[in-house]
Amino acid sequence: MHKIDDPSLQHSNTPRPQPIDVAAGLVFRGGRLLLTQRPCGTHLGGLWEFPGGKRHAGETFEDCLRRELKEELGIEVKVGELLESVTHDYADKIVHLKFFRCRLLQDEPQALGCPAFAWVNRTELASYNLPPADARLLQKLQRAPELWSDLPNEI
Repeated sequence: MHKIDDPSLQHSNTPRPQPIDVAAGLVFRGGRLLLTQRPCGTHLGGLWEFPGGKRHAGETFEDCLRRELKEELGIEVKVGELLESVTHDYADKIVHLKFFRCRLLQDEPQALGCPAFAWVNRTELASYNLPPADARLLQKLQRAPELWSDLPNEI
């Protein structure tokens, strides 16, 4: 029988952090997918990711994604379908990510808010080190070659 003051039965009084809402874009062109590298010295620094960023209060995920891709890469996109929604618990934070297919409308990517970017094909994707939160989406991308086509202009 456990005593009431048994530490193994006590719940932590440390409040769980609120999830951080993040929008990320899957921008395909010519059978290649756009990835960006996270700056060193930041959370998950040096890893590659789908471009995007934190949602501001009052901002939709789609508006966030358009803003972030303009700031980070200097590109304008049309945000399409939601492909995946993931909540991932890292040791120091919880992130709620929404991944959208996007169509590049204009401008060529530039490394404005990231150290580097790359256009990768389906077989090259496995050689890039992405965050754990992206694992389920990576599996979907590997299993579904039809996702690698460009979005039609009417979307």
